[in-house]
Amino acid sequence: MTLETERRSLVLPVERRADGDGKGNTVAGYAVVFDSEADIGGYFREKVARGAFTESLKTSDVLAYFDHDRGRVLGRSSAGTLRLTEDDKGLAVEIDLPDTTDGRDVRELIDRGDISGMSFGFIVTRQEWDETVDPPTRTIHAVELREVSIVSEPAYGDTSIALRSRDAARQEQREHPAKRRVDARRAAMEQRFRRI
Repeated sequence: MTLETERRSLVLPVERRADGDGKGNTVAGYAVVFDSEADIGGYFREKVARGAFTESLKTSDVLAYFDHDRGRVLGRSSAGTLRLTEDDKGLAVEIDLPDTTDGRDVRELIDRGDISGMSFGFIVTRQEWDETVDPPTRTIHAVELREVSIVSEPAYGDTSIALRSRDAARQEQREHPAKRRVDARRAAMEQRFRRI
């Protein structure tokens, strides 16, 4: 099974902070709020559990983009221009904006109030599905964090990728050895019943 990068966005203010030079080249916000349920296209509900980024933050070299565009780099964790921390609220993000066209544009858009959120790109490494509720609920316990983005239109996009993830989890559950044994016994009992 090939794992695809999923993206989720959050509508929370992105703020610009004044630096020592007064230019305010640092922006900050939250890419994720823990344990906050989101509706994923009406197909399922989803929440990210506390600690989901702990291991990834130790090893991943995460990039910051504008609108998930890989050609519009705003910062990088290995360069120290992107700082990511898990706190009690969620995944906190600080980006030192570059003195580039994109950096200046993002700064201006935040000042004007045109930028309305942040997003993150990730691959789920540990999840749990609750199929007893309608719609089903997915709890993400661990991810490989790929990127964070300052976004102009926060939305829970890429639901088709998330749906594929849900379907893969259901398939894995169907293919689990214990589940297969139970299903085989159930089928054998049904066949015996039909012969009577």
